[in-house]
Amino acid sequence: MTDLQLIADLGIILTAAALLLLVARPLRVPSIVAYIVAGLVLGPATGVIHATETVELISEVGIALLLFLVGLELSIEKIRAVGKAAVVAGLAQVSASTILGTMLGLVLGLGLMEASFIGLALSFSSTVVVVKLLEREDELGTLHGRLAVGILLVQDIVVAVALTLLAGLGASGEELGPAMVAEGLLRASLGMAALVAIAVIGARWILPRAMDWMGRSLEGLFIWSLTWCFAFILLAELLGLSVEIGAFVAGVSLAQLTYNHELVRRVNPLVDFFLAIFFVSLGVHLDAAAAFRVWPLALALTAFILLTKPVLIAMLVSRFGYGSQPSFLAGLLLGQGSEFSFIMVALGAGVGLVGNDVVALVAVTGLLSIGVSAGLIQARARIFRVLRGAGLLRLLRGLREEGPVGTELAGHIVVVGMNTLGRRLVDGFMERGELVLAVDTDPRKLADLPCPTLLGNTDHPAVLEEAGMARAKLVVSALQIEDANALLTHRASRLGVPVSVHAFDPSLVPELEALGATYLMVSKYDGIRQVAEALGRVGVRA
Repeated sequence: MTDLQLIADLGIILTAAALLLLVARPLRVPSIVAYIVAGLVLGPATGVIHATETVELISEVGIALLLFLVGLELSIEKIRAVGKAAVVAGLAQVSASTILGTMLGLVLGLGLMEASFIGLALSFSSTVVVVKLLEREDELGTLHGRLAVGILLVQDIVVAVALTLLAGLGASGEELGPAMVAEGLLRASLGMAALVAIAVIGARWILPRAMDWMGRSLEGLFIWSLTWCFAFILLAELLGLSVEIGAFVAGVSLAQLTYNHELVRRVNPLVDFFLAIFFVSLGVHLDAAAAFRVWPLALALTAFILLTKPVLIAMLVSRFGYGSQPSFLAGLLLGQGSEFSFIMVALGAGVGLVGNDVVALVAVTGLLSIGVSAGLIQARARIFRVLRGAGLLRLLRGLREEGPVGTELAGHIVVVGMNTLGRRLVDGFMERGELVLAVDTDPRKLADLPCPTLLGNTDHPAVLEEAGMARAKLVVSALQIEDANALLTHRASRLGVPVSVHAFDPSLVPELEALGATYLMVSKYDGIRQVAEALGRVGVRA
């Protein structure tokens, strides 16, 4: 009978989630909001579903798998690619949001512990919402998309540290005196060190051979990765840590292997299934009376998230030389609560640090902020134009305002690579009265140029779209990177845009010609002369 009841409950939960998704999709409402609303309908509103231990266990598995998936994304290459801007901006934003959120909580009449929990919990942004939105809009490769994802990775690492500390507090017992807290934190730190050491040993000597052998079967690879995940979950339990930490560390260790992209692709649907159950069960658990009591506080916290978090991130990112547009868009993308906020307060309630009212407060705030943020993100282009027209974006870059970006240009020359050759080409084109857009991956190389600039990697199609390459009269690459030049040549020729490429190695000439290069710069002197002659043939003053 119990098994039949579980199957019935899961069927009802999934049916309600699917129906709410159908309603939410035309309105472009995030799936998390739809799932929580489905839980509210099934639980507090109608009483159709009651929280059971089995459903709670399944939802907890969903959270563990979410942390496992987050860990799978943290390869060393991705961490390096995040860059200084994302690391500093992410850490500074979490610190500032936590302090300001704690102060706001105290002003609203909460206790210090409750206010601190809320400040930290609401400093995180939703990985699920942001990544899904960027994937849907095909903007993962854009500059603002990569900045947002980089900051999310930093936040995820902070979440892992916070969960470790909470595990230590939970292990310290019911009486949370200073000595007990210190003992619990020490035990959690030692357990985390042991877990990481085992993961490093496994990633270095065990996983490569096992995964290479299993790599012959994609199904076997998937099952083996889940086995590794649940083994670390059990190990974390033995060490007194949370199951989420065990899953996260397991994911990070697997992320260093060559198969991590395939694992991410296969784990994603499984995570979506369990997360749907988790968020629906969150709505079922929500205390309607507590939610009604805290709604004025939830409105205040929602306004705090929507106003302070985007501004903080935009200002921090812009200080690293990024333009007002990518800085603003990255901030707007991260202006909502997080699924990790729910996890943190639930764990805090489990160890007796906060009460049910705080859980309800964070849940209602997250629901409101995610819903409003989704609407703001959809109107991001209009909001950017209004703010720039009012001159408010100058606050991001001091008194200096940017020139037009590539999406607003036409009939311009795109110069890629601000090395010596690239800068000479920019100066030469500017002297001839041409409209030039300079592109590079290093903000320092773009800082003092007298023309519009775009920070980004031309390997990403979204960067070329931002540069307005389809409307350019000429694309010039001064790069000394063989693959980047070949890819840029191919894409420009497909658009029918003349392209001049630096053939720094004569052996590259046949390949570039075959790809459709219009002009080749075999040396710096010949390149500038050839470009000048070519410009005359396409109507550019030489």
